[in-house]
Amino acid sequence: MTDGDYDYLIKLLALGDSGVGKTTFLYRYTDNKFNPKFITTVGIDFREKRVMYTATNGTTTGKTFKVHLQLWDTAGQERFRSLTTAFFRDAMGFLLMFDLTSQQSFLNVRNWMSQLQANAYCENPDIVLVGNKADLADQREVQEKQAKELADKYGIPYFETSAATGAEVDKSVITLLDLVMKRMEQCVDKPPAEPANGNGATKLADVQTSEKKCAC
Repeated sequence: MTDGDYDYLIKLLALGDSGVGKTTFLYRYTDNKFNPKFITTVGIDFREKRVMYTATNGTTTGKTFKVHLQLWDTAGQERFRSLTTAFFRDAMGFLLMFDLTSQQSFLNVRNWMSQLQANAYCENPDIVLVGNKADLADQREVQEKQAKELADKYGIPYFETSAATGAEVDKSVITLLDLVMKRMEQCVDKPPAEPANGNGATKLADVQTSEKKCAC
């Protein structure tokens, strides 16, 4: 796909405590490489990737779309919080990450959920909970049962990933993309109060603008 040759522009945002592996996770997803030498993200950074997405439900089941993903990488430190939360409203989905070798990063998931509910496009945004560094089994502090119970409490999917090996990285991102696309599909299926352009047609731009107002 060339620049501009896509059906949807989807913005996803990774958040969580500093050091949980957000940058290496995104780098693994976009470049399929692992770089353990990344320095702490300052403020906001982002990576991009083009994917082919096949709809699995609704009126477009089986149809394939070209999707341009923007994956925003946020700083976890408190001093950047006002800057990073400003980006929450522009994101369509969230990868909420913690470190499986850090109990504190897991306990802080609740704080990040509160931040999301206060600053995201709605009170019930699309979120996937990610426990990263699954390859460091001998250093694990957070048990899978704990994390699954928390994810179930919030009604969101949970994955244990490893940026080092690539385990479950693609699956967690695609699961989030699937949630976002299904929400957009629901918005398209809802008949508008008035035709968007006089003849009942809905433009792609209208869909992307209205998506954040739907199904919350």
